[in-house]
Amino acid sequence: MDNVKLRKAALSNGEEIAYREREGGEHPLLLVHGNMTSSVHWDLVLENLAAEYKVYAIDLRGFGESSYHHPITEIKDFSDDVKLFVDALGLNCFAMAGWSLGGTVCQQFCADYPDYCTKLFLLASGSSRGYAYYPLGVDGPDLDNRIETLAEMFEDEKRKTVQTAYDTHNYDFLRQMWNMAIYTQRQPEEKRYRKYLKDMTTQRNLAECYQALNIFNISHQHNGLTAGNGLIDRIDIPVMIVWGEHDLVVTKQMTEELREDYGEKAEYRELKGCGHSPLVDDLDQLLAVMEEFFTSEKTSKGAL
Repeated sequence: MDNVKLRKAALSNGEEIAYREREGGEHPLLLVHGNMTSSVHWDLVLENLAAEYKVYAIDLRGFGESSYHHPITEIKDFSDDVKLFVDALGLNCFAMAGWSLGGTVCQQFCADYPDYCTKLFLLASGSSRGYAYYPLGVDGPDLDNRIETLAEMFEDEKRKTVQTAYDTHNYDFLRQMWNMAIYTQRQPEEKRYRKYLKDMTTQRNLAECYQALNIFNISHQHNGLTAGNGLIDRIDIPVMIVWGEHDLVVTKQMTEELREDYGEKAEYRELKGCGHSPLVDDLDQLLAVMEEFFTSEKTSKGAL
């Protein structure tokens, strides 16, 4: 990707955010990655999205090439970093696309700073009511024993197993995990997959991210752990909710929560033949939906 440059921006809070910037294009679009990934995992979109878009893909704090000087405690910490980042670059009136964890970050950002984003694309996003975390039981997740605190999260055996794979660069384990849960329909070509696996091990905030998702709730509903703060009401822009019909990570129920909470503000599209990574499963289908949404005339702020 000769037209994609890796750059870094120093934030006023002492963090340094790495980002990939695609040269050219006139319509700004900010991509926010999911858990266990970074901007590296947006490469297929960066390579193939229509040239009219000016694309930025960030590494959230504690991922990829970004710093992690101050631990995050909630999704809002990521949102505040994004605010400082776009201010540092002088960006405004841009669209956002958030994948998985990135979808919750984008939702928080659009609620916290409603004058920046013009359109919000939620790809296999965590619910507006968060992503509940349960330890493993005998036959799967122990739904009667939800993790409640960060201290408990650090002691959770499921999290420890993934962290150990990170620490030991156990790419075979990570590959098996992703093939079972994420790349269930199709795997990336080998060179790209090796790059993704190496990138996964750069994450330095696994427990913190799990817990931040666990307590996230901008809805009007109680999610079983935290009461909703109702900040979703501040998101008054076109929203597209996109979910793969075979997604094993973000459930249909979570997606239905998003649809219920956003109501008429959101469109919904189900991607056929896709799991949690439509970027790999069916890139053409994903790009068609993205480009259709971003170029449609339905917008409250006139951009894109």
